[in-house]
Amino acid sequence: MDPKGALYICRKLPLFKILSSGEKTCVKRLLPLLLLFARAAQARETPAMTILWPNDEHPVVRFTFGKFVKMSSAGSLSLYSVDVTAKSLWNKPIPEASFDAFFFAKDNMRIGDGYINLNHLGAGEMVRFSLTFQVTGAQPVTLKIVANRVPNELGPVAPPKKIRLTVYSVPSGAKLKVDGVDAGETPKQVEFALGKHLLQFNREGYNSGSFPVEFGPDDVSGGTVSYELGALAHDTVEMRDGSTLTADVESMDATSVVVRMVGNLQTLDRNQVKRILLAQREPASDAVQK
Repeated sequence: MDPKGALYICRKLPLFKILSSGEKTCVKRLLPLLLLFARAAQARETPAMTILWPNDEHPVVRFTFGKFVKMSSAGSLSLYSVDVTAKSLWNKPIPEASFDAFFFAKDNMRIGDGYINLNHLGAGEMVRFSLTFQVTGAQPVTLKIVANRVPNELGPVAPPKKIRLTVYSVPSGAKLKVDGVDAGETPKQVEFALGKHLLQFNREGYNSGSFPVEFGPDDVSGGTVSYELGALAHDTVEMRDGSTLTADVESMDATSVVVRMVGNLQTLDRNQVKRILLAQREPASDAVQK
């Protein structure tokens, strides 16, 4: 008998009956199909969502949210409920902490919010409760958790705040150090911890310089810092082969250019020199007459 025929015969069986061997075979063939249908129905339910607060790297509380259950509706407003499990992953008690739960529709539009309050949650302890929330319009699909009040004891485990800024120099291409550590060349995006820092700039041919910065808890990322390097400290000699020398031009005649580099005199063929940019120098002071 083919599977369709077996399924048809099994549907004809009464609920209460001593089955023959053939009918038992039909039931055995039908059981895998019933299990498959049950699993498919279960898969269509909203899967549990797990959120680690404050983040995956430094988890303190693990929230697990079950299926969103619609309780009532009036116009565009709907009241939902969701079963929540909160487990402390910290090694210290949490006397009190409160969180806002923001709910979003499929298009990532925020449509509602709820409030979670944890009290006297011991290290490793877990609590279960139902969260009731109201949404507008669409069906809630996902959510996020934002803390609005946490005890001071949680401060050490929260990731430190960072301020990200882009550091520029005029001209660009200066070597940058942050608190004495090489950070690359400008322009450079740098991440700062809260507090005081020292930026140091150095570019060949220009006077080096430093610039202090300080960031507080109310500062935000996205800004810029720009530092103008001092005037040229040395002359710039551009060669015809494309190279550039930073030196002090001592003299020049019809056939040669004499420059001082790192304290040593060097004579260049004048025909190999394309251009010379002379740095502005302070006039030498008169010698004191004795």
